[in-house]
Amino acid sequence: MKVALFIPCYVDQFYPQVGVSTMELLEKLGVDIFYPTDQTCCGQPMANSGFEEYAKDTYSLFVKNFKAYDYVVSPSGSCVYHVRKHFDIIPQTNHVKDIRNKTFELCDFIVNVLGNPELGASFPKKVGIHQSCHGLRGLRLGECSEFSPHSNSIIKDMLLKVKGIELSYPERRDECCGFGGTFAVLEEAISVKMGKDRINDFLEHGVEVITGTDMSCLMHIDGIIKRNRLPIAIKHIAEILNSSC
Repeated sequence: MKVALFIPCYVDQFYPQVGVSTMELLEKLGVDIFYPTDQTCCGQPMANSGFEEYAKDTYSLFVKNFKAYDYVVSPSGSCVYHVRKHFDIIPQTNHVKDIRNKTFELCDFIVNVLGNPELGASFPKKVGIHQSCHGLRGLRLGECSEFSPHSNSIIKDMLLKVKGIELSYPERRDECCGFGGTFAVLEEAISVKMGKDRINDFLEHGVEVITGTDMSCLMHIDGIIKRNRLPIAIKHIAEILNSSC
């Protein structure tokens, strides 16, 4: 199969190691990886700001860049959700429908397309899982607490296979971190308070590293951690699954 990587804007600019880890992880699993160099944003920032009409050309460019591949894989649940659910406002050609169906979040792809193979990863830390809203409620990567008392999720199942890892769960396991894209800019005080509450929940459970499938959420959390000099770190799940420490 020919698999193309879609690397979100903020990963490309601020956390390139996440893109590298994603590529290396898939290569370990025998996947032929391609990176279309003309790729740009998925259009989510414009849509979140109420200007989705201006994102239509971006959507069409995404389809043009990725239509030749069997799958499109991204280390971002929110971007994948946007492609799947928001590309409905452009003409639904066969290429557009195909792109919407074959674009996968990284963990979803490994579990549901590759069959959840062994990864050989090692990460001897106490890790807390942040289930981002788009991944949890949009892509159904886990069970929502309002529907189920269980904490089953694709992310949890994959991390349990990592040697030496200790998973810890916050009291409010699927609460929002407060990022929400442009919400963090327009409602800064509320966003920061939500982020602090989320981090404190992890700290109270002795977590050393917070992980998740969305670097955007982790970026928001990381900013609050650094400003307040808190004793906790963040790592995208791709970095942990690709780790051999």
